Amino acid sequence: MGLNIEEQKAVGKFKKDVVEPSMTQLVVLDFWAEWCGPCKALAPVLEKVAAEYADKGVVLVKVNVDEEQFIAAQFQVRSIPTVYAMFQGQPVADLTNARSETQLKQMLDQILEQLPVKPGEAGAEAQQDVSQFVEMADGVLAEGDAERAAGIYAQVIDMAPTNAAAQAGLVRALVASGKVEEAKQVLDAALQDPQVAGDPLIEQAKIAVDLAGTQVDEGELQSLKQQAEANPADMDAGLTYAEAAFAANQRDEAADTLLRMVEADREWNEGAARTKLLQIFEAVGLEDPWVVVTRRRLSKILFG
Repeated sequence: MGLNIEEQKAVGKFKKDVVEPSMTQLVVLDFWAEWCGPCKALAPVLEKVAAEYADKGVVLVKVNVDEEQFIAAQFQVRSIPTVYAMFQGQPVADLTNARSETQLKQMLDQILEQLPVKPGEAGAEAQQDVSQFVEMADGVLAEGDAERAAGIYAQVIDMAPTNAAAQAGLVRALVASGKVEEAKQVLDAALQDPQVAGDPLIEQAKIAVDLAGTQVDEGELQSLKQQAEANPADMDAGLTYAEAAFAANQRDEAADTLLRMVEADREWNEGAARTKLLQIFEAVGLEDPWVVVTRRRLSKILFG
């Protein structure tokens, strides 16, 4: 009553994400913001413990105070991070001071002993919990923290070994971390599993591994760069440098080179530069902010 449209939407989303799950589960509600250093320090602790306690009925929900100002105001959040335990729509404990795994686990154990929380069950509800962690890992990877993302993906795989999104995400995170051989091992195992082998996300992960296979040492990379810059008309040199630059995790340099090539001659070698860019987009992830921006740059070249 008396709420504007945006506030009604915020309340509806909060009911769906927090209140409804809290009817049977314990929701750890984390108020945070992108600019908050302590929030980012606490996030891996919350994510790890929530993943370990998922089978005990614990769910982590993150609320960005900049995007959900109305909800933050209802909880009278005055500093962040602020963390509450929610059950049946009500805060039952303030977890804000639990900054270590040990402290958080101790508090959760005490709460779980006192409340009739129902452990997650196999099926749609459990899958929704797993999906939440996959989305969280995707966001962490998009922010550039590949090692932390790999840890979250690995925890998801422990809970749901046949989750293709987690398997593919782990491969991409390992590649981004420079652990290409480990990524190959994870990919090989996924390809042997008939439940995930045919998933399109696994194919994207395979592209990431293939692109990482063109990695060279720093001296050779600089030499390839000099050759490409010395003769921009040499498309083969440009393509070779772009592949090596992306494998070295220098994706801006790789994209800039390929975009220049597309702009100079989009039909060269049957559109090889554009094709390589699209492969890079697949390898990084189509929802990644960097990919979204770079695709706009490509579209501007292609369509003016």
